[in-house]
Amino acid sequence: MKLQAEVAGPDFADWAGLHRLLVESFDYMEGRIDPPSSLAALTPEGLAAKAEREVLMLVRYGARVVACGFAAPRRPVLYLGKLAVTEALRGRGLMRQVVALAEEMAREGGFEALELQSRVELAENHAAFAALGFAETARTAHEGYDRPTSVTFRKPVA
Repeated sequence: MKLQAEVAGPDFADWAGLHRLLVESFDYMEGRIDPPSSLAALTPEGLAAKAEREVLMLVRYGARVVACGFAAPRRPVLYLGKLAVTEALRGRGLMRQVVALAEEMAREGGFEALELQSRVELAENHAAFAALGFAETARTAHEGYDRPTSVTFRKPVA
């Protein structure tokens, strides 16, 4: 079965499945990042509302969502968030497909770059983003913190 990134259509309704994918994919961060992920406060209904404001990108295996990401316009960049790939299919280029779809949307929308953030503690994610062509551009702190908690990455789009 071919796995290909796509923009979720208006018929998408598996918010519980999408939520499960994100929770399972972000589980390894528990106890590693401070402050905790905003995913802890996000429900399936919250994801549906997020998809009304942002573009939901999916990779499906049959009916099951196995990779995802959200794209939000923040001119001059298209901001990517809640990127996830199911553990069983990691290393097969699914995130590369999601990023390529986002690049296509950014080019068509006249954006300069893709941007995303990763927590300072998640060095393995930083390496994965670098392999996808992203470069670190800043370090920022969440409200109430006096040290960097996030790393901002950008990837120019041609």
